[in-house]
Amino acid sequence: MVTCKETRAAIIALHKNGFTGKDIVATKIAPKSTIYRFIKNFKVRGSILVKKASGRPRKSSKRQDRLLKRIQLRDRSATSAELAQEWQQAGVSASARTVRRRLLEDGLVSRRAAKKPLLSIKNIRDRLIFCRKYSEWTAEDWGKVIFSDETPFRLFGASD
Repeated sequence: MVTCKETRAAIIALHKNGFTGKDIVATKIAPKSTIYRFIKNFKVRGSILVKKASGRPRKSSKRQDRLLKRIQLRDRSATSAELAQEWQQAGVSASARTVRRRLLEDGLVSRRAAKKPLLSIKNIRDRLIFCRKYSEWTAEDWGKVIFSDETPFRLFGASD
């Protein structure tokens, strides 16, 4: 159970004033096991401060993480490798994997752009001409057109 600093201080103050563990439990400021653990740790360490957690230290600070988030939101299509490079220019040497982890912590999940056909200038121009030519047509006009499903279509990126 996580308790605030004030609760820990109150438990230790009561203990220093001669209250037994049982008396402190009766005040119901924390569970019995928590109270006894705090008293034991206080006797061993002489302090109410929580020990620093073990493990590898983070490569980035909260401020640097916010910077990464801003960089990513500025260019949503950037890859994690590109973001890592840009982040490195800001002074954080981290891998693309670390970048993905930090963004995931901030709730930014990875996405892949949808595949779509590449349009050449000629395709764009021809589509625009077609649209302008037939923009005035009514549903009745389009009803007279015979559409055939015999035309083979090749999807972008699909193999034969």
